Amino acid sequence: MEMHHHDVGIWGSWQLAPEIVLPLLLLTYLYARQPKGAITTKQKSFFYSGILSALSVIVTPIGARAMDFFSLHMVQHITLMMITGPLLVLGTPNSFHPKNKLFTIATNPFFSWFAYAALMIGVHLPVPHKFIMENPWSHTYLEVGLYLVLPYFFYFNLLDRNLVGRRVTPAMAVIALFLMMVPETMTGFFIYTAPGSLYDDMYTLNDQRRGGSLMWSGAMIIDTIWMSFAVYHWIKSEERKSVEVDAEIAAERAANSG
Repeated sequence: MEMHHHDVGIWGSWQLAPEIVLPLLLLTYLYARQPKGAITTKQKSFFYSGILSALSVIVTPIGARAMDFFSLHMVQHITLMMITGPLLVLGTPNSFHPKNKLFTIATNPFFSWFAYAALMIGVHLPVPHKFIMENPWSHTYLEVGLYLVLPYFFYFNLLDRNLVGRRVTPAMAVIALFLMMVPETMTGFFIYTAPGSLYDDMYTLNDQRRGGSLMWSGAMIIDTIWMSFAVYHWIKSEERKSVEVDAEIAAERAANSG
């Protein structure tokens, strides 16, 4: 992935980024080859929207200049972690639920929460961030890769996909999503309110503050959307339980009266 196009205007900078785009296209190809009926139309819409959201911050000027401007880096970060990841989860077929231990550990609600939060905070600490920006390979193969994978693990058991045997209740899903707002918004808040450069003047102070404000406000808005989604499914789950209980009571009364 080529970066640092200082001699080209921001919106004239585009890139192919085959090391990221090709795996995404391969994933899309494999997804499209799923048996007919295995994936609903709604799931397809979510999945393809997720792929497009990733491409929109990788091949466009946002991705091409993400290492030159902190605000663009933050837009890429927010999109991949808070939009692409959840959309890919919602697009995942209900039948996809691997039983191997690694996947089970990776999608464990507690482990995935801490891994997600650690990534969120860690990549914006001065030393790790400076290392990533000075070594493009780490941004391409490590940072962006983690931005795509860890959010998928985090949201996998939190967003309702009619999963059988899910490990968390709808109520716990809402709580986990709410708690994730803390590291996301606080990271943005501290970056925004920093009195000076956190990254040895790699960016202008205004650009650093723009990035912090995007994280601060963007995380709150996007998290609220996914929390609302989880609350909606929580309510629907309670309604289904109520209907089932009413049906059992009615059947019991009918049996007793007979």
